[in-house]
Amino acid sequence: MMNRKTLFKTLMATAALALAGPALAQTKLKWAHVYETSEPYHTESVWAAEEIKKRTNGKFDIQVFPASSLGKETDINQGMTLGTVDMIISGPSFAARSYPRIGIAYYPFIFRDADHLLAYSKSPVFKEMIDGYREKTGIQILAYTYYGARHTTAQKPFTDCAGMKGIKIRVPDVPAYRATPEACGANPTPIAFAEVYLALQNGTVEAQENPLTTIEAKKFYEVQKAIMLTGHIVDGLTTQVAPHVWTKLSDAEKKIFSDVALEAAARATAQIKKREAELVEEFKKKGLAVVQVNRQSFVDAVLKAKSVESLGYDRKDYDRIVAIK
Repeated sequence: MMNRKTLFKTLMATAALALAGPALAQTKLKWAHVYETSEPYHTESVWAAEEIKKRTNGKFDIQVFPASSLGKETDINQGMTLGTVDMIISGPSFAARSYPRIGIAYYPFIFRDADHLLAYSKSPVFKEMIDGYREKTGIQILAYTYYGARHTTAQKPFTDCAGMKGIKIRVPDVPAYRATPEACGANPTPIAFAEVYLALQNGTVEAQENPLTTIEAKKFYEVQKAIMLTGHIVDGLTTQVAPHVWTKLSDAEKKIFSDVALEAAARATAQIKKREAELVEEFKKKGLAVVQVNRQSFVDAVLKAKSVESLGYDRKDYDRIVAIK
């Protein structure tokens, strides 16, 4: 009789511990980014955080910190190795500071469009990039989200690379962003992002380049007369998990994090692509000339004046990425 009682008590205690386990073992994580709360990069990160919590039965309680609330993009990237940040969504240009090979995604015209970038994100070459970055930093990249194709606005429309010659255009002070205007004979001029509208308005520069969603948000269309759909850089963001988190996850948990991040990236990407398509028509209605350019003229000029190797990238990587269908 005593043996049965002892067995019963043991079973009850085990059951109680099993029920209490998830609550006792809950892990709080910080997910940081620099985007506004209205943007898909934030809303889908919040969705992903809740979904991970749900699929792990509450084990992971992830709080998303938007709008640089945990620091600028440089800070949150550094926080991944310092242990102050657990997850981020950020551009590969920051990853390239630790692992330069991944920065080839910013070489002009390497991607045809959003679908090409997304195909790259599922390709063997990008898998190599992920593995190389993890080996160098311990950070795991989970997903790639489409950020937008960068297009050019100006006071006068042009249809090819030669049409940019002599134009004073504002660009970020980064070689990959300067490459296209320099190759076409334009005069790239670095100006602080917050000052671009005024610089266009008073004629300090004649042109600028950004995704359509940024052209809308910053109202550059008010001080420009034409949008050339150059699409010279097709930009994306990566969802990353810090090494101090990733190495402690079980295989099942790693799969949940990966699956959810991929789903969130697909959801955000769909919203961005939809908005880009809408904006082309909206800008036309506002009276702007929206120009389909001779893309090949830009590609040829960049390859001639700014070779893949001159910007520090591997020609084999370039050829493999361009060939992705």
